[in-house]
Amino acid sequence: MTHRILTIEDDMAIRRGIVDALKFNGYQTLESGFAVEGLKLATSSEISLVLLDWVLPDGDGLSVLKQLRSERPTLPIIVLTAKGEEADRVRGLSNGADDYVIKPFSIRELLARIEAVLRRSPQRSGDVEVVEIPGASIDFLRREIRFTGGQRQSLSEREAELLLYLAIHRGRAISRDEILSSVWKLTPKGITTRTIDMHVTRLREKLHDAGNSPEVLFTVRGKGYMFRVLDEGERPHG
Repeated sequence: MTHRILTIEDDMAIRRGIVDALKFNGYQTLESGFAVEGLKLATSSEISLVLLDWVLPDGDGLSVLKQLRSERPTLPIIVLTAKGEEADRVRGLSNGADDYVIKPFSIRELLARIEAVLRRSPQRSGDVEVVEIPGASIDFLRREIRFTGGQRQSLSEREAELLLYLAIHRGRAISRDEILSSVWKLTPKGITTRTIDMHVTRLREKLHDAGNSPEVLFTVRGKGYMFRVLDEGERPHG
C-alpha cells in the first residue's frame, strides 16, 4: 500500500523539504500552508497521515487538530512545532496528536516517526484484504463473503467499507458518530439517522450473524457496534 501524507506547514522552505523527502521515500503527498485549506484537504481526501504545523497564518494547529479528531477520529496526526516546552507537548498529545516533533528536526528523524505512527495506526485499512470469521471469510478486495460450504454473498461498497472499519477496530465499540464521520464522511453534529443500524442489520443477514446470539457484529448498549469474533469457548452451544 502506498501511503499519502498531507503536510500542513506555512513555511514554504520547510514544507518543500518535507514534501520532497516524502516523495523520494515513496510516499504520495498533499500540501497546504493554511489551516482552513489544510483542514478541508484532510477531511475530504484519502490520506494516511497528517503532518501539522502548530502555528499557521489563518488559524492555529490546535484548532485544526481538535476538528480533525472530531471528524476523523483514527487519522494519524504528527504535530510539527518550535514549541518544545512540556506543557505544549502535553497539550498537543492530550488533544489527540499521535506524536510531536520539535523544530528543528532532521528528515531522518521525521521519516522514522512517520513510519512508527503508521505501523501502529488502526487506519491502515489498505493492509486488510481477508478476515476470517466462524464458517466464512470476508474478502474485502472482491467485496464478498465466502462460506465454507461454497456459498458466496456479495457486499455493496458501503457495506464493505463499514464492515472493514469495524473489523480493523475489532474489540472496540464504535459509536454511530464515529461511523458517520469516518465511513460516511459526514459531520455527525445534528444528524439523526437510522441508516447505520439498517446497514448493520443487512450485514448481519449476509454474514449469517442475525438472531439473538450474534458471533461477529455486537451491539454495545449506549455506545455503538463492535466487531468481535468469539473464541470457541465463548460461543453458544445448543
